[in-house]
Amino acid sequence: MNKYRTHNCSELSEKEIDKKVYLSGWLHRKRDHGNLLFIDLRDHYGMTQCVIENDNNFFPILEKSKPESVLKIGGKVVKRSVGTENLDLKTGKIEIAIETVEVLSNAKELPMPVFGEQDYPEEIRLKYRFIDLRREEMHNNIILRSKVISFIRAEMLKLGFLEYQTPILTSSSPEGARDFLVPSRLNPGKFYALPQAPQQFKQLIMVSGFDKYFQIAPCFRDEDARADRSPGEFYQLDLEMSFVEQEDVFNVVEKLMVSLFKNFSSKKILNEKFPRISFMDSMKKYGTDKPDLRNPLIIHDITKIFFRDDVKFEIFKQLVESGSIVRAIVTKNTKDMPRSFFDNIDKWAKEQGASGLAYFTFEQDKILKGKGPVGKFFGENSLKEIMKICNAEIGDSIFLACGKENEILKILSSARDKIGKDLKIIDKDKFAFCWIVDYPMYEFDEKTKKIIFSHNPFSMPQGDIKKINFEKPLEIKAYQYDIVCNGVELSSGAIRNYIPDLMYKLFSIAGYSEKEVNEKFSGMINAFSYGAPPHGGIAPGIDRIVMLLAEKENIREVTLFPMNQNAQDLMMQAPSEVDETQLKELSIKKDLKKN
Repeated sequence: MNKYRTHNCSELSEKEIDKKVYLSGWLHRKRDHGNLLFIDLRDHYGMTQCVIENDNNFFPILEKSKPESVLKIGGKVVKRSVGTENLDLKTGKIEIAIETVEVLSNAKELPMPVFGEQDYPEEIRLKYRFIDLRREEMHNNIILRSKVISFIRAEMLKLGFLEYQTPILTSSSPEGARDFLVPSRLNPGKFYALPQAPQQFKQLIMVSGFDKYFQIAPCFRDEDARADRSPGEFYQLDLEMSFVEQEDVFNVVEKLMVSLFKNFSSKKILNEKFPRISFMDSMKKYGTDKPDLRNPLIIHDITKIFFRDDVKFEIFKQLVESGSIVRAIVTKNTKDMPRSFFDNIDKWAKEQGASGLAYFTFEQDKILKGKGPVGKFFGENSLKEIMKICNAEIGDSIFLACGKENEILKILSSARDKIGKDLKIIDKDKFAFCWIVDYPMYEFDEKTKKIIFSHNPFSMPQGDIKKINFEKPLEIKAYQYDIVCNGVELSSGAIRNYIPDLMYKLFSIAGYSEKEVNEKFSGMINAFSYGAPPHGGIAPGIDRIVMLLAEKENIREVTLFPMNQNAQDLMMQAPSEVDETQLKELSIKKDLKKN
């Protein structure tokens, strides 16, 4: 018999009544009833109530034991008296009449309680993460994460994929974020880079003749933290397939996601065949390439209205004449909403750095008119035209924003989310997936005034390669795609460019010489010259998938040992100073500038 326990803390039921058992776990909480002391003993599996009388020799030991001390308890299983059962617990119909107690490990005064689910400052939670993870909600999140990863592995194998591991120490490459660098002792002055993603290696696996690869891959990026992004490392389901087109990748990922989300959530999937939305359409209709399709609000372009004579909204008219655009969001049947609702949206927009959101409601009296601060500036014919463009009806309201396109997209995308939440029209009981497709290959960088890759530089351009007009690079679209769920980008992917001459040409447009391409991507470009198959893939983020399934808004809630927003591990005190001897071995000398 195991010397610590005969059962775990969720196993016992009325079947074991009168049996002598041993349990080991953490002292979750105590309740002193004078002559009786009740103990909730907790382990990984659950909770069992234990009770001891004050004449028991072990009573003083339990009386002095602090919460979260680790105990071994021996005793007899007894039925709880009528009215004291706890049906929320698997063991809620029984309790242990304590006969013996052994303290396996004493706990000090806790910096934060485990009993209860109070909110505590992030600094405390991360410094004492091992205690934070004992809390039921956090513990369940991490168990969910483990089960999700196991499920994904099993499903990928069913789909004909094989798992391979790619190197962690590799060379630096320009993939969009800063690298974490590792100095080489055996090659003084040179550095490895931790992979931002296994991008080049997974493509090389395809060149090596393997057909379907996947990996639960660790990725390292020296990025600032966000609610949906860890600042140092994260995990993704990395996959790649040979001899495929875009739809082949979509079919695999859709099967996996539908199966995964159905298995771990009772929420309905809005469309099991995920809608395909072009990048341009997504930006026009939602103001973002990460649209939350649970939200029915749509953005409409009404710029042309401001060239009409019966529009007297001079501020907007002047801006439009100087090149600005006007876009709008219509809210259905909001004529009875209080003035404060509209004013709060306008105030919120100003707090976001915008000039505000003009608004009015479509009202029919003797004539069609706009009710609200700016409604009087629009004639009846203009109002009819706006209603036609925006599919609006009498009683609907409209929010207007005017400015440069990038500014308008930013504020209206956020306003769409804000208004949707305020009106409670976002169905939280659904998962709404979609594919964003047809990304432009390049974009113009306003800061550098140069053309740069907009997405993934290793992507295949769309169309007949022989007929692509490289003189107009901003018109070239790529086989690049994102998968989005409930407004969260789960992954980016692409059909890859596997033709060396085409790769040189595409990189030259972004300012890379053939020599630079050969130096930065030597392994891959060399491999492609020895016969490479058409291939493509994607890499959904594990952390974000679990975040959605656990219904959490911050990725740290589903990560075992995350860093804080400053990329610090408060528990292990990393990053930390290193010994001068270590630096000398690595041929590194510190040159820190004083602030």
